[in-house]
Amino acid sequence: MNRRWFDRSVLIIMVICVVSCSANLEVRKQQGEAARNLGEALYKQGDYTSALREFLKAQNLYPDDPFLQNDLGLAYKAKKKLDLAIRHFERALEIKPDYAPAINNLGTVYLDKQEWDTAIKYFEEVEKNLLYGTPHLPLANLGWAYYNKKEYSIAERYYLEALDLDPRFVNAMRGLGLIYMDTGRIEEAVKILERAVKDYPNFAPLYFDLGKVYTLSHDDEKALRAYHKIVELAPGTALAREAEEAAQRIKVLKQ
Repeated sequence: MNRRWFDRSVLIIMVICVVSCSANLEVRKQQGEAARNLGEALYKQGDYTSALREFLKAQNLYPDDPFLQNDLGLAYKAKKKLDLAIRHFERALEIKPDYAPAINNLGTVYLDKQEWDTAIKYFEEVEKNLLYGTPHLPLANLGWAYYNKKEYSIAERYYLEALDLDPRFVNAMRGLGLIYMDTGRIEEAVKILERAVKDYPNFAPLYFDLGKVYTLSHDDEKALRAYHKIVELAPGTALAREAEEAAQRIKVLKQ
């Protein structure tokens, strides 16, 4: 057999294999992206189990996708599997170290774990990223971490910075309301929470905070209306039961 002909044949076979493998990888990538997109739609609908099923399908097809790994982290976080969520957010960052949403999401898992200092480390990293498109999110998350550390002045500063960027950001308004309540600034708490309710009239937790602050300001009628609104907005939930109990306590004290 001619040596030159043999070497050329081997080279052709190798090229064909490379092209075929590349084409197959591209097909798997496209199939993985399709499964990921479906999972994201299901996640937005609150169907976390079905979303996770699609994300796992996508991972079998194309695991080296930072966006998919971030999605997996979000799905596991929603299902309270925090250690698994951490694993996937960290994997997203192994693939794409500058992927700011995964850094922020990793911080939120540590908020859930009540590991405030670790959470703060991740939020500070995101907050310094000038290219991050939603900087009010890590700022508010920093506010929540410092609020739970009872470092109220630092928490207030971060919440105010978040509101400078997005004046209608409900998490920041609610966080300020909680700070003002805890530090005895009741009038300021009423003002910021009433502003939040005006912007988000169907967000039941805000009415619970308002009920508490109205009680602190001895405005029982407004407190009762706030608690009744929760029952109207979220009937049968744990929050509604808490609101009913709080309303009953006010009625007993008024007798």
